[in-house]
Amino acid sequence: MRVRNVGCSPPGSVVECSSGLSNCTVTNGYGVFPDRTICKAAQVVYPSTEDELLRSVAMGVEKKQKMRVVTRYSHSIPKLVCPGGDFGLVISSRDLDHVVSVDTSAMRMSVESGLPLRKLVDEAAKAGLALPHCPFWEGVTIGGILGTGSHGSSLFGKGSAVHEYVVGMRMIVPASKEEGYAKVILLAEDDEDLNAAKVSLGVLGVISQVTLQLQPLFKRNITNLEKDDGDVENMVLTFGLQHEFGAISWYPSQRKAVYRVDDRVPVNVLGNGTNDFFGGLTNDGQNFTGYLVTSFQEKMQTSGSCLASPKDKACPWDPRVTGQFFHEIGFSIGLSRIRDFLLDLKEIRDMDSTSFCGVDFYDGIPFHYVKASSAYLGKEEDSINVDMTFYKSHEPFTPALYIDVIQEIEQMAFFKYGGVPHKGKNKNIAFVGAIQKQSKAEEFRRTMSKYDSEGFFSNEWTDVVLGMRNQDVVIYKDRCALEGLCMCSEDAHCALHYGYLCTSGRVFKDAKVCRKQEGEGEGEGEGEGEDNAEL
Repeated sequence: MRVRNVGCSPPGSVVECSSGLSNCTVTNGYGVFPDRTICKAAQVVYPSTEDELLRSVAMGVEKKQKMRVVTRYSHSIPKLVCPGGDFGLVISSRDLDHVVSVDTSAMRMSVESGLPLRKLVDEAAKAGLALPHCPFWEGVTIGGILGTGSHGSSLFGKGSAVHEYVVGMRMIVPASKEEGYAKVILLAEDDEDLNAAKVSLGVLGVISQVTLQLQPLFKRNITNLEKDDGDVENMVLTFGLQHEFGAISWYPSQRKAVYRVDDRVPVNVLGNGTNDFFGGLTNDGQNFTGYLVTSFQEKMQTSGSCLASPKDKACPWDPRVTGQFFHEIGFSIGLSRIRDFLLDLKEIRDMDSTSFCGVDFYDGIPFHYVKASSAYLGKEEDSINVDMTFYKSHEPFTPALYIDVIQEIEQMAFFKYGGVPHKGKNKNIAFVGAIQKQSKAEEFRRTMSKYDSEGFFSNEWTDVVLGMRNQDVVIYKDRCALEGLCMCSEDAHCALHYGYLCTSGRVFKDAKVCRKQEGEGEGEGEGEGEDNAEL
């Protein structure tokens, strides 16, 4: 992997404007959406108080602009932040990054929606409190976490989803002219509408503040155990019931699985380690000397050292460096079906174990535990969240390494085993029929109508994903299957010039995948080999 240092850490803004705060383009933290486009907006605003946020929404409503909220680093892969056309308004939560209040006796903390996760957990720790679960990557905000339903890994207590710990919220929503075009609403713990607001895709309005129920600050320790993967399909059913923060990373091509034994320990247990998402475990913040690794919660749950690295370095996927460029598939499958899914994956692997080497390169296939949720767009049942990250070319419509295997697994997950897509990840085909998998979708849509009946905060992507339009999320055109915009139905959807034809899956016969035919595409196909060599 070649990473060019350009003196640009932390990552730059995802909103760029040619005229002050006007005539803007919007992208995400990776510099590109799945369809390789960049969105446009008429204007961006950076409110730093709730009053300024209220005025921003009122301005958009009065001008009848589409509006979307963009977070500091905008790590959602799908086109969630696009406000719809050149006339839209982007509202950045960058400067809404303060702790509002901490009630140590009630163990509750109120924060602004743009507060970065790292600052949230650090400020909680200073008060002797801890957020028990959150994503492993700290470069996200509380508003972004709630918008996409992000989580850690646990089946204990309320589970690993951050939204399960939300007990209050302040939102700015559209209003009538008589009300000043925008108003503040307060949602308390017992308010039914909170079940819509705490996983909302940003379509109800703008979150101003969130109140979280925290716990006393605690310590935990981690041991990673590497084992043969012969029984991984059975171990995944029990491991999460044995360890509060347990997780598994499976490396199919190596026939190995790494089990993260991760539990609470008393606060008087010695240890001041760190769990760096990208640098690994340390016992003292710098060096790894062996297991167990013990430390306080804020140092063990979430990390992202590249965000705070010296200015001559950058996060490896930063679009300003020649670094990582990848697709990420994320989905949850119910515990009742995960064993059969993994057995199918093993059958694919056993046909050719090298077909998983690209996935194994990106930390294997992580399994994280997520409990059933009260949120309307939350998990329907206790589930395993599965992630697959794999290299893609900087050149559009270039086949990924073993793309047929990736496509078969993707379609198997979503269409055979009823997988629910992670709302902040995935390509278009993952969202085909996804809203039908949410039993309370209609309750969510009713709440949308209550707070934003004219759809100021919806865009084309959210409308399609939420079943609000008679339109398919799939985009059919030449080579569309290579980018996940469609499931191939003819060879033109693959890469004929590279020798890739549309064919059926090997294990999941209903899958339609792009597979290279032996002896086909010689010469031109060598370009693909050059891309893959960057691995």
